[in-house]
Amino acid sequence: MRFFGIAGYSGMGKTTLLERLIPELTGRGLRVSLIKHSHKAIEIDRPGKDSFRLREAGCTEVLLLGRDRWALMHELRRRPEPSLDYLLDRLQDCDLVLVEGFKEGDFPKLEVWRSSEGKPTLWPQWPGIAAIASDSRPGLQGVTVLDLQDVPRIADFVVEHAALRKPVPVFAS
Repeated sequence: MRFFGIAGYSGMGKTTLLERLIPELTGRGLRVSLIKHSHKAIEIDRPGKDSFRLREAGCTEVLLLGRDRWALMHELRRRPEPSLDYLLDRLQDCDLVLVEGFKEGDFPKLEVWRSSEGKPTLWPQWPGIAAIASDSRPGLQGVTVLDLQDVPRIADFVVEHAALRKPVPVFAS
């Protein structure tokens, strides 16, 4: 398993890029998964549904299985957020995990940056940023700048720079 991050301020177009990047990568035969970190309180369940009611009743985890998909919801219940390593351990076998968020993590990332948003780049302050994908030429020295519209080139960069994650043995020897 390899992993690579997509970082940037809210509104820069990270999800839009991912919507275009994922088909490019899967079209190359890669099995791609995604971890998205949000600072907001997310809710993927709905009040009134059995799973919601049982989670609210105190379950730490609820796994839903349907005809087309399954989902595991885990309640933190005021515990700290798990690490990226912990989350990567929970994913099924795949070739590449794209990680949106975890800006502070020291692993390879592509920053999505648009000058029109009026914010500075995260690079060089945030660790791991190996390149910036932009809709303009920001004139930065010391970092690779990719055209935000050149998705095949961005895919090449992601595949080339993704970090290898060695499997963690289930049993210690």
